[in-house]
Amino acid sequence: MDTLSANIVKVKERLAVAAQRAGRDPAEVRLIAVSKTHPAEVVQAAVARGLLEFGENRIEEAAPKMQAVGNSYLRWHMIGHVQSRKAREVFTANFALVHSVDSFKLAERLSRFAGELGRVQPVLLECNVSGEGAKSGFDAHAPAGWEKLLSEFGPIVRLPHLRVSGLMTMAPVVSTPEAARPFFARLRELRDYLRAQLPESDWRELSMGMTDDFEAGVAEGATLVRIGRAIFGERQ
Repeated sequence: MDTLSANIVKVKERLAVAAQRAGRDPAEVRLIAVSKTHPAEVVQAAVARGLLEFGENRIEEAAPKMQAVGNSYLRWHMIGHVQSRKAREVFTANFALVHSVDSFKLAERLSRFAGELGRVQPVLLECNVSGEGAKSGFDAHAPAGWEKLLSEFGPIVRLPHLRVSGLMTMAPVVSTPEAARPFFARLRELRDYLRAQLPESDWRELSMGMTDDFEAGVAEGATLVRIGRAIFGERQ
């Protein structure tokens, strides 16, 4: 078995074990293969081995890669920061889901451009659950601030051409996967709060967990995990 195939098998096994340990069906958790910095031929090799969903961080890298890979049945995810001035390019590249909406300005522009195309764009709202200043996202590190989040998220949920499908976060770098669990638990608790307060959206998706901590994300309810290094190796 070649290295890529072995890596994919190992990641899927880890995901299945984590889900079963949490009393969940592994099919509830979708694997997003993070292909940033890896060329189109590597993505094509992953497709040949059964992967169908890929995550990219930068539109300018992703767009030509997506075109080169082709395959209209693939789902591409924008998981990196999107500057509001580049919002239109999300539609040029045709991402299935934007994980990283972190401001009303970006949300409003995405809704406007989606409306011009007669579309509704699915998005996730990125939340900073650790309080780290270097991380993007709405400040969600303290439950005491959730009422403020409610006032910020309400107008986004009501934008006519966006479908807010849930939340995304990145845990801080920690010594063990288990140490990331409180941060993922906080995102799940926030999702449950928002589901009760803003039922206009279903809040079904929780995008949380990467190579070093995705088992902890699955244990706390992740529906999307973003795995790069464990599949493709170190970034190129």
